This record gives sequence, structure tokens and C-alpha cells, in this order.
Amino acid sequence: MSRHQARKSQSRAAHAKSKPSRPIRLLKRLGAAALFLFLLLLIGIGGLLIYLRADSLPVSSMGLASKLVDREGQIIGYFQPQTGISRRPVGPSDIASDLVHATLSVEDRNFYHHIGFDIKGMARALLVNIEHLETKQGASTLTQQLARNLYLSHERTWTRKAKEAMYTIQLEMNFSKDEILNQYLNNIYYGHGAYGIEPAAELYYGKPAKLLTLAESAMLAGIPKGPKYYSPFRDMKNAKDRQRTVLLAMVDCGYITKQQADAAYHEMLKFKPLETPQEGEIAPYFRDYIRNVVTDKLGFEESLLAEGGITVYTTLDLHAQQAAEQAIAKQIPADSDLQAALVSIDPRSGYVKAMVGGTRYKTNQYNRVFANTRQPGSAFKPIMYLAALETNQMTSMSRFKSEPTLFHYDENRKTYEPSNYGGKYFGEIDMRRAIAVSDNIYAVNTIMKIDPLNVVEMARKMGIDSALKPLPSLALGTFPVSPFEMASAYAVISNQGERVEPIAVLRITDAKGNSIYEAPAPQRTQVTDAAHTYVLTNLLESVFDSGGTGNRVSSLMKRPVAGKTGTTDTDAWLVGYTPELSTAVWVGYDRGKMIHAVDAHKAAPIFAQFTEEALRNVPPKIFPIPEGIVNVYIDPQTGQLATTACPDKRLEAFVAGTEPTESCSAHHGEETKQEGTESSPQHRSWWQDVKRWWTG
Repeated sequence: MSRHQARKSQSRAAHAKSKPSRPIRLLKRLGAAALFLFLLLLIGIGGLLIYLRADSLPVSSMGLASKLVDREGQIIGYFQPQTGISRRPVGPSDIASDLVHATLSVEDRNFYHHIGFDIKGMARALLVNIEHLETKQGASTLTQQLARNLYLSHERTWTRKAKEAMYTIQLEMNFSKDEILNQYLNNIYYGHGAYGIEPAAELYYGKPAKLLTLAESAMLAGIPKGPKYYSPFRDMKNAKDRQRTVLLAMVDCGYITKQQADAAYHEMLKFKPLETPQEGEIAPYFRDYIRNVVTDKLGFEESLLAEGGITVYTTLDLHAQQAAEQAIAKQIPADSDLQAALVSIDPRSGYVKAMVGGTRYKTNQYNRVFANTRQPGSAFKPIMYLAALETNQMTSMSRFKSEPTLFHYDENRKTYEPSNYGGKYFGEIDMRRAIAVSDNIYAVNTIMKIDPLNVVEMARKMGIDSALKPLPSLALGTFPVSPFEMASAYAVISNQGERVEPIAVLRITDAKGNSIYEAPAPQRTQVTDAAHTYVLTNLLESVFDSGGTGNRVSSLMKRPVAGKTGTTDTDAWLVGYTPELSTAVWVGYDRGKMIHAVDAHKAAPIFAQFTEEALRNVPPKIFPIPEGIVNVYIDPQTGQLATTACPDKRLEAFVAGTEPTESCSAHHGEETKQEGTESSPQHRSWWQDVKRWWTG
């Protein structure tokens, strides 16, 4: 190698030694890029903070009455009176220190040490929620809650969360911690229309906030987490449990001792009675039901309903609602302790059209439409008969003997001996006659034949969730259900076997008219085929015929209607339907008092008057006849196909393939019915004559 080549080789080696390796160069570039991005982030955060510091907070959306409207958009009422309970802001010196300490302990114990967001609390809540795979803990600070309540709707979107974060930062930048805490205490919702601690102290205890004791403060501080659940006016046990939680939190934070907490917990509190509701409100029970739907099922906060300026669009038919209220008022004297409930559902859409939960809302706000403590009695029988028809084990011509009977069940280890009302028995009868006269012996024979488990299954599919047991007595409606469940179940029969999940809230808009909730399409389930429900409907029309238990109101009904009465020692029912409405009416006493015969007869006229008035502008319609129905004339005495010799013929509907095939031979050669037997056909209303003509 020449000297020149050697020097050149040494130069290349030295250059290679001094040049950084590729991984080192890559790391340097990444570091420079990260530094650049970090600087951009700092600039962005700084710019955002400067913008937020300069930008003014929006005007609070609270203080506006929230409206309830019917399906036509007419205002039914307000969730709080338009005047409401006025906000009365007070300064820190006018609020008891125990109330301040209780609020900080249970809501945000790190309030004075964070910048609006509790990072440690958020991490802790995240770990707990991951552990339980559901939202068990939240970590909202007082500042976040204040921002949410003052400036935002309660829709669950990322946009709303971003706005909440910005408003939280602005509050922290524009106000001191003491000012934020004071605003929070003057704006937070304490239930029953009370916003702020001063109105709350007056509402619950009739005293100003600065005079609250430790026990009173702990009780009030626990309410904002859930006014509906922790209000002592609604659930004293929940309220006391929550008070205990607040007191123990104050002990943990060092504000009080364990002895003080125990003494406060056992202190007897004196509450100021709530003011009674105003008279003349429209659909107050329905309004309360909607409140529960919006807060419990849809997840909106109750404060939004009380003063958030939202509009809740419902399915209520104002004309039908007024008809329901008038029908009950006409039958139940104002000075009587007799109660009534009515709920009506459109079978085709599931829309709740009318709801009356009692006779005197001002003195008792309990909604009996949802009380599942009442036995439906014979009103439950159609559910059983639908199960019997669906299994094809029985038809309208199936016959049992109506006579005193001892039934054996549970492998003959147990017995059941029902009786008919008034001790009346009718000999051998078919299903139509059994339904019309509400024969108990026939009903128990039916459930024993088809298996009680089939009846329980049918009831579940039709929307009855209350506890039912597969016993012979189930046929007579001995297990309590609610009027709402009964109206929902009968709606399946009216709607040709299709169950449509009941719905009452269609849409919710915020104070600016923006939609924050849209109801999904109602769930539809085909419970049974249309043919079997039509046969049952045809049978239930007999209840309003001559001799039927609903006959006394047949003259009031000007349209096709089907249904069933039900009477127990303490309850009277009429559950019935047209093609447009399925309605349950209950009459009885709240304390299980025995119901008199006169009172028991009030359910039917309430149903009749309501149905006719609610559908006054709707032309009468016959129940649609589905495919698979065969109408044949039968001889009622034998249940066989009628001949020209049969003196008494009846047009009967059957599911194709279940109709009688043998002709009557009992009246062969006879031209007239012999004396001593029933010769006059049952009276049938004009629409049934039309239907006979229509079906040929």
C-alpha cells in the first residue's frame, strides 16, 4: 500500500469514529420533535387559559320552568309551579359552619387543594369502576357540579363534557374558593323545588340556614346526591342512612368526633310539613310518573326537571285524560275514602293515553296505577283462556260442569275447593257462557287441564312481571298485579297477539329547543297468533251481553267492546278494550277495607263512561278479523254444528281446524223448541248483528 493510500484509509477511519451512530441520531431527532410538541402544547394551553380568562361565563340556564306537554304539543303543566320556590342567596356568614363542613366532607374533601379537578379522586374512581365493571363512583368536584348545574344541559355527550371542563376552569380562574363554595351552596338542588341552602332550611326545618344544628346539617348535606332517594319526606330510612354516611365522613375529615356523630345521628329531628299540592292540576299522577321515567329510566337529574327549562313531550291524550278524571269524579263521592285508578294504553303504539292514580291527589299522591298489591280476581281469567286457546287444548265449545267441585293437585297431596259468587252454578256450560257469567268452577277446570305453568308463561309474555305461582287458584286471580300490568296485558289481545312495550315519553328538548332525548321505536313482540286472540275477543264481547257481568253498562257503550270484570272481597275491576284503547279500572280502599256491592259496581260505569267520551270523535270499529278464522253456526245445547232443525243457533268463531265437524242430531225432526228449555236467544248489540252480517 502506498503512503497516500494509507493516509486516506486513516482519514476515513477517523471520520467514521467521530460521526454519531444512526440510533443516536434518531433519538436526538425524536427528542427535538418531542420538545417542539411540548412547547406547542404549552403555547396551546397558555393560549386557551388566556382565552378562558378573557371570555365571560354564559348566562345560567337554571331558573326556567320545565314543561310537560301532551301528544299534540299542548302544555299539560309544569314540574314545578311557574313561580317556584324563589332563590334566596345568602353569604357565608349566614350559613351554619356544620353545613359547610358536612358538604365538603361528603362531596369534595379536597376542594381547597385542587384546581377544579380532583386527579387523585378521578384515578381512585376509575379503579373502583374497573373493578366492578360499572359506574360505582364519581369524582366530580364542587366546581364541576356548579358548572354543570348553572350552564349546561344534562345530555351525555363528549361536547358537553368538554364544555363542563372549560366552565370549571373559568370558575376557578374568576372566583376564589370561598366564592365558588358559596355559589354552590346557593344553587344546589335540595329537592321539592328548593334551590340553595336558605330555601332548603326553610322547607325542611322552617328556620334560616345559619341556625342549622349538626344533625340537621348532616341530613341536608346528604340530599343533593339524590333528592328523590334521600329526602326525609320520601324515605326516612334512606335519609337516615345517608345522614350517617355524612357524619362519618365529617369524622374522617376531623371536623367532629365520633361521639358528636353518634349524638347527632340519634337526635330526633323536627320537620316542617310539606305544603299540599294545588287543586285543579291536570294529570298530576301522570306528571309524577313522567318525573320517575325521566330520572330513573332515562337518567336525567331531578334538578333539570325542577328548573332546567326543558320540555318533555309525552303520549298523553288530553281529551282522554279529562274523560278519565271526569268519569272517576262522577262515580266516587268527594267525601268518600273509596279510591279508584284508571290507566289507558293504545294497543297499536303502546302510548299511555290517560292515567289517574287516585281520587284526591292533594291529600294522597300515591299512584295506585302501579300498585301491585291488588288481586285482579276474575279479570285475570282471559289471560288463562288465551293460554288454553293457544295450546289448542280447548275451544269456545269446550264444556265443563259448573257445580261444587273439590280439585286435587300436587300429585293429589293437596286440594282446592273454589265456589261461585253467590253460590250460583249453571250445570254443563261452554267457554262463552263461563266467561259471560264469570264461572269459577269452569276456570279452575281449565287451568287444571292446560297446566298452570302455561298460564304463568303466557302472563309473562303479555307484560305481567308481578309474582305468580302455578297453582289452581291462579285461575281466579288470587295473585296481586297492578292496573298498569293488566292494561298492558289486555292490549296484547286487542292488538291481535302483538305486545307493544308501553311508552310515555317521546322526546325531551332543552331550554333552547335542542333535542336531548328521542325515544327509540317501541319494542314489538308477537306473543301469540292473531287468530287465537280474535276468538278470545269474540268471547269477551259476551261479558257485555244480556246475562254477562258487564251487561249493566251495555246501554252506555255505542261501539264494539270486549273485557272482563273482576271482584274480590276488597277490589273491583273492569279491564276492557276497543281496537283503539286498552283500559284498566280498579276501585277499592287503601287499607284493605271490605268493598260493598254498591262500590264494587262502580268500576264498570267508570270504564264505560271513559271509553265512550275518550273515543267520542272516533268512529266505531269492529275488531279486525284475521286470516285463519272460521265462523260457523253451532247449537249451544250440544256444541255441534247447527242444522235447520235446531231452534237456537249461535254464530261462533274458531281457529281453522278446531271447529266442530259433527252436525247436531239432538233436534232431528223438531220444528220448535220444547217448553221448559231455553228458547230465547241471547240479546246481542247492534254491532254484533253487523259483524254477523259482515262475516256472512
